[in-house]
Amino acid sequence: MNTIRQKYASNVYEAVKRYQKENSENKTALDEYGGMALKLPVLVHTAGLAQALAFVKSRDKSAMDALLEDLAEVIGEKNADNLLEKSRESKLQDYIYLTKKSLTALEWFKRYAQSVLNVESTDDDGSSS
Repeated sequence: MNTIRQKYASNVYEAVKRYQKENSENKTALDEYGGMALKLPVLVHTAGLAQALAFVKSRDKSAMDALLEDLAEVIGEKNADNLLEKSRESKLQDYIYLTKKSLTALEWFKRYAQSVLNVESTDDDGSSS
């Protein structure tokens, strides 16, 4: 029987590898996806889940949208829009649980951004434009 962390690790790995394969010719997209994967856990800790997810969505880039879709899929939400809605409208206890699930998954996104996508923490994630 696998733990939640093991399931997330496996599912995140598959999502990151799939994104890498689909965008193998687009280094910018890989860097944006990986760069935000590195930064998102810190954003969640500092601003809260709803604000962090809204920030990523506001970037209006396909790599950012893909990261949100992948996160939603890994933690068992229908899609990114559903995840964003839940982060805004959930009661406190549900919001805390959603944040905990998201952070657990985001730990793996960060690790695989570094190891699979070879993204360094100093790479641009595209959030400045």
